[in-house]
Amino acid sequence: MEWVLADALLSQSRDPRVLLGALCRGEVSAERVETLCFLLQRLEDEEARGGGGAGALPEAAREVAAGYLVPLLRGLRGCPAGGADDPGPAARQRRRVLRAAGAALRSCARLAGGPQLAAALAEEALCDLLNAGPAPGLEGAAEAAVEVLAAVGPCLRPREDAPLLERVARAALALALGGDKAGPSPDAAALVAGRLLPALGRCGGAALRVVWGGLVAPGVSEEPGRVGSQLLILSALAEKLLPEPGADSVPAAREAGLDARRCWRFWSAVQAGLAWSEDALTRKRARYLLQRAVEVSAELGTDCACAPGEGPGPSLFWWSEKKKDELLKFWENYILIMETLEGNQIHVIMPVLPKLNSLFEYAVSEENGCWLFHPSWHLCIYKRMFESENKILTKEGVTHFLELYETRILPFSPEISEFIIGPLMDALSESSLYSRSPGQLIGSVSPLGLKLQKFLVTYISFLPEEIKSSFLLKFIQRMTSRHWCAVPILFLSKALANIPRCKALGIEGLLALRDVLQCTMITHQILLRGAAQCYLLQATMNLVDVEKVSLSDISTFLMSVRQEESLGRGTSLWMELCDWLRINESYFKQSSTCSSIGLHETSLNAYVRNLVQEYIRSPAWEDEVFTLLQNFIMSTTESISEFILRRLTMNELSTVSDLDRCHLYLMVLTELINLHLNVGWKRGNPIWRVISPLKNASIRHLQEMDHGQEPTLGRQMQRAASMAALAMVCEVLSQKPELQPDSLDAGPPEMFISSLQLNQTLQKPHTEGESSFFEESSSSQGWGKIVAQYIHDQWVCLSFLLRKCDTLTPASEGEVPVAVRTLQSAREALTVLPSEQVLPVLHCMKILVPKLLTTSESLCIESFDMAWKIIASLSNTQLIFWSNFKAFVQFVFDPKVLTIAAKMKGQAYFKIKEIMYRIIEMSAIKTGVFNILISYCCRSWVVSASNVSLSIAKNYSELVLEACIFGTVFRRDQRLIQDVQTFIENLGHECAANVVIENTKREDHYVRICAVKFLCLLDGSNMSHKLFMEDLAIKLLDKDELVSKSRTRYYVNSQQHRVKNRIWQILLVLFPKFDQNFLNKIIDKIFQAGFINNQASIKYFIEWIIILILHKFPQFLPKFWNCFSYGEENLKTSICTFLSVLSHLDIITENILEKKLILKQALIIVLQWCFNHNFSIRLYALVALKKIWSMCKGLRIEELEALTSVIESSLSQVENMHGAGSAKKNWRRIQEHFFFTAFHPLKDYCLETIFYILPRLSGLIEDEWIAIGKFTRFTDIPLDAGFQWCLSTTQLCELKPGDWSQQDVGSNSGEADNQSEWTDVQKKIIPWKNHVPDLDLELVFQDRAAKLGKSISRLIVVASLIDKPTNLGGLCRTCEVFGAAALVMGNLQCVRDKQFQHLSVSAEQWLPLVEVKPPQLIDYLQQKKAEGYTIVGVEQTAKSLDLTRYCFPEKSLLLLGNEREGIPANLIQQLDVCVEIPQQGIIRSLNVHVSGALLIWEYTRQQLLKQGGSTA
Repeated sequence: MEWVLADALLSQSRDPRVLLGALCRGEVSAERVETLCFLLQRLEDEEARGGGGAGALPEAAREVAAGYLVPLLRGLRGCPAGGADDPGPAARQRRRVLRAAGAALRSCARLAGGPQLAAALAEEALCDLLNAGPAPGLEGAAEAAVEVLAAVGPCLRPREDAPLLERVARAALALALGGDKAGPSPDAAALVAGRLLPALGRCGGAALRVVWGGLVAPGVSEEPGRVGSQLLILSALAEKLLPEPGADSVPAAREAGLDARRCWRFWSAVQAGLAWSEDALTRKRARYLLQRAVEVSAELGTDCACAPGEGPGPSLFWWSEKKKDELLKFWENYILIMETLEGNQIHVIMPVLPKLNSLFEYAVSEENGCWLFHPSWHLCIYKRMFESENKILTKEGVTHFLELYETRILPFSPEISEFIIGPLMDALSESSLYSRSPGQLIGSVSPLGLKLQKFLVTYISFLPEEIKSSFLLKFIQRMTSRHWCAVPILFLSKALANIPRCKALGIEGLLALRDVLQCTMITHQILLRGAAQCYLLQATMNLVDVEKVSLSDISTFLMSVRQEESLGRGTSLWMELCDWLRINESYFKQSSTCSSIGLHETSLNAYVRNLVQEYIRSPAWEDEVFTLLQNFIMSTTESISEFILRRLTMNELSTVSDLDRCHLYLMVLTELINLHLNVGWKRGNPIWRVISPLKNASIRHLQEMDHGQEPTLGRQMQRAASMAALAMVCEVLSQKPELQPDSLDAGPPEMFISSLQLNQTLQKPHTEGESSFFEESSSSQGWGKIVAQYIHDQWVCLSFLLRKCDTLTPASEGEVPVAVRTLQSAREALTVLPSEQVLPVLHCMKILVPKLLTTSESLCIESFDMAWKIIASLSNTQLIFWSNFKAFVQFVFDPKVLTIAAKMKGQAYFKIKEIMYRIIEMSAIKTGVFNILISYCCRSWVVSASNVSLSIAKNYSELVLEACIFGTVFRRDQRLIQDVQTFIENLGHECAANVVIENTKREDHYVRICAVKFLCLLDGSNMSHKLFMEDLAIKLLDKDELVSKSRTRYYVNSQQHRVKNRIWQILLVLFPKFDQNFLNKIIDKIFQAGFINNQASIKYFIEWIIILILHKFPQFLPKFWNCFSYGEENLKTSICTFLSVLSHLDIITENILEKKLILKQALIIVLQWCFNHNFSIRLYALVALKKIWSMCKGLRIEELEALTSVIESSLSQVENMHGAGSAKKNWRRIQEHFFFTAFHPLKDYCLETIFYILPRLSGLIEDEWIAIGKFTRFTDIPLDAGFQWCLSTTQLCELKPGDWSQQDVGSNSGEADNQSEWTDVQKKIIPWKNHVPDLDLELVFQDRAAKLGKSISRLIVVASLIDKPTNLGGLCRTCEVFGAAALVMGNLQCVRDKQFQHLSVSAEQWLPLVEVKPPQLIDYLQQKKAEGYTIVGVEQTAKSLDLTRYCFPEKSLLLLGNEREGIPANLIQQLDVCVEIPQQGIIRSLNVHVSGALLIWEYTRQQLLKQGGSTA
């Protein structure tokens, strides 16, 4: 069309000056400049053919360039360029003008007849480019300069203008790589790389050498920000930097002496783009360069090898014609894998991953075991997998990498070691990778953790000895370089611990291991960090070279291992450490400290060895050594205790720092007391002679008055020490009753404590040398800490007194009782004391509140609130929370408090319940909180087992109810922590952390276990117990009804499903203790629950309890029969529940002598449902019929003989169904279902079936399986000896889970996965041929299509009559795929519709779209007819032709009709031909998008056949 326009202009006048002058006049517009460009190109074409005016044309071209185009471009410099992502209309117009003006300048330069014009324009544009910057308005100058240089660059002479070309190339390269930090915007840099540099590449060797030298300069690809720009330029110049196969002329690359394939820095840039770039477009360019290099190598047919890069190993790229097939296969698979990884669809990626194994087979030589392909190519694939947004793919990548050395031996490569320490460890820091595989039981080892362990052991064994030490050191140091979560650091430590013994680490490695130990302390999971410490200590013993470290180094390391979490005395780890130290004691390096003072560390070891040598040989050497040491210490008790007494009582502690010594003395004294108690306490021992003087002296110091004088520092320190000593004595006496005097009368200590002024603080002392006091204070934590400790010690003493005395006597009549005043002081203490020191205050409140709740209820409620605020504030503090929380629970939920509050039914009663629900709410985020509450309450109610205690418990039955249904739905990360903790616990004594750390039983399961064991201890014959259980059962049924009515989504394993499941489990536990009268009250609710559409596990429990009720109380059978008489609408989803009950009729009637009437009634009911239209109901009815009929035949009931033939034939027919249809399979499977075969409602009645086996078999999530071992491990509440525990001989526990109706799902799903390699995989077509598709987005569609190697047909698709955006979007995609010339739509605004974009997947960006509204269609069709197009309509008419018989002309216009009405009659008259699609079905028409796609493909197919014929 453009040539037609140019020819029309030339026909008006042959004088180019006149024509060009006319176009250069008038207002500047994109259309005017584009027309000028077309005309110049037409003149240039005529000049090339020798038909132009030789004299006038050059001069005219120079005038246009100097007088119009150059001023025009100068005027555009100051205009804003607009963003590349979303330019506005003005910016788009400006770019059109720039492009057209640049192209016109190129034609002018060629027509001018000499090089001067092109050189002058290039010089001026280069100056503009160098002067452009990021300031507003200057980026427009850069864009204009780039357009000019891209246009005139090819017109420059390669030799004469070489200096200019080199300067342009350097400036363009610096701009494209972003080297000039103050340069133009990134949009301008992208423009340089996409337009200017490819143009310079066509100018010859000088510019190309400059660009190439800059691209492969050292350090360019090492900067992550430059890789994208570097690959953008390389991909733009790919055809110039790679040899050109079969070219007649010498290509630019050869002329310049370039071959990118031979440069290792080129391949480093490609690998950096493949693996490290976060930009998908950069990765796409890298794949393009790789594919082009492979294609060029295959076409050239010559050997090629990349120059060696940094380090040993094979070339990054090489080609051998002898191995062409193997190389092509390798790179084809490689590029396929990299392209597939760009998607996140795991089902598409998984079939491709087996090809990764074949890459390793190609990569290693079978002859000498060396790498043929550089291993960095394989690592690029793993890097992409590790960084995928899809965590499943990341896990697959990590797993695949860890399995590398299981089946093959790979040569050593430094790149693999660096990759392990870098990207692999980064990927291993993701906790979710360590989750269990589907089907694994809770507590199983993490598959990834196990593979990591095997991999590290294998890889270390393959490493050369000289590399092993440095690799392990870097590996351990990497473990300290980031914050690791508990699970990854645990499994990394476990992997290190399993490496065989080797002398690999020195002092630097030991320090790194110590740093890792300190990293483990960050996690809050005590068991996990304890286990990690155990493994790190084992790794230290296995890997440290003792000759390179000293004993002091080892002792420093051991100080980082916590005794209370891992390294406990007597554990297997402790014994292993002792053996390791004993074996290696003579080999440790001598420390510099010891050598400087002339000592030898081994001399101390020799002394200790000689001292205990005779005990080591004995099996019981530990006990005998302990006895020896114990006797030695006890012999010095008198001197030690007298020293401590003197220091504590003789005013020798006079400074702030002396308080630390005071606490040390008191700790030693406490240990001495414990030691004497263990041996056997005697009245005359030295400790007894110290305790009494210590008490008296402490009281005397505390009673001394200052007589109005300012207290001194020494006096105040002595008071603080005395109060601490008195508190220690009180604690020892309260814990060891045998130390208390025989007399019950109050002695001096008790009298002093009772008169003590509580919360009395120590006044800050006055000192003559004030500076020295502050110097002392600064060495501790200040005076506030001293005062807080002093108040804390007061409450310790008072707690001892309150425990010893039953009552507190008022000071005098009329005064506030001492108890009230003390409780008020306790509230004040809670506000004063730090959180870690409130424990004795809570102990005192526990004793005080029961005495005051009746008379001072408001004060007690305030105490509850104050204490709860303290506890809630401590919820994130791991170390001090649990002890304080236990004391709080014992204080608020004390049996006496609960009893009094329940009787009063006042505000305290409701406050306690409020706190109870707050604790339950807290337990959702802090596991173990509810455990302490329910355990304490149940134990206190069980201890007395009296009627009174249970009657009080009934007032708090909501607590037991909540415990029965308790259990949060864990987030994935929380479930992982629980799984790993269970795995560690299952290791038992193998992991020392299990021995050292007390099993706190904080799992949510223990809440329900506690409630269940408590309920099992209740006696149904005891009236208070009976009432409690009945009240709980009614509340459980009400809760079930409430959950069923909830609008919350109810799905498998949802919170609603779990709660209902737990409700029916508890009802089953309680059932044996229900009598008939109570069941008569609740039987209707139980039957009603059967009518609800429940999940499978709940159905089984409801059916089970109905069977048990009917077996124990057959009187309820009439009510059961009534359940079958409801309307069919109510029964269609629930009748299977009652039919399942009938399938156990033999159990129900076990104790009934006369069974005939029951069987007759059951038979009549079941037969009705055997003919139901619902297939599942018929199956359940047939199962019940088979059971009932077998019972009838056994009893030989004469009344039913008439039905024999009907029933027998029905059962025979269903048993002998022919064919392989689903009916026969389902009949077989339902008969094999555990509920109808192995399950026995009576023999299987036990806790294990209720809480473990049935949930497992019914498909309930593993979180709900409670193993029987947990019931036995929970010893806080004893188990009722009469309760059933073991399974019967039915062996139900051996069955595998799976519902009968779903057993066939996925039965063959693993077959394809087990194939070594898939025969075919999905492969998305990459739209490139000779260029990358993102460089010239501003080209017109035809030019862009040519750049892409995409052929454009002459087919126009007209869809103006189509309304729906989905159909238009699909058509747009189809037209783009098959290369249609244009898509005509009624309204171009619809391309913004989300439905359109969802179907088009960006096709509108690559396809010309034309807007022609329906009223304008007749004119448009007539215009296209005039242009030579054949108008083809897709419609069924009287004269329509069969599509299979119609031959499309090349210039075809396809008119599609409206979705509902087709093509209107007035438009049918404009058609040249109507084509219809042949149909075989009944429906008379296809979807309009489908119809259009069929015709577009038929047109394309015919044109391809024509092209093939002409080529042949």
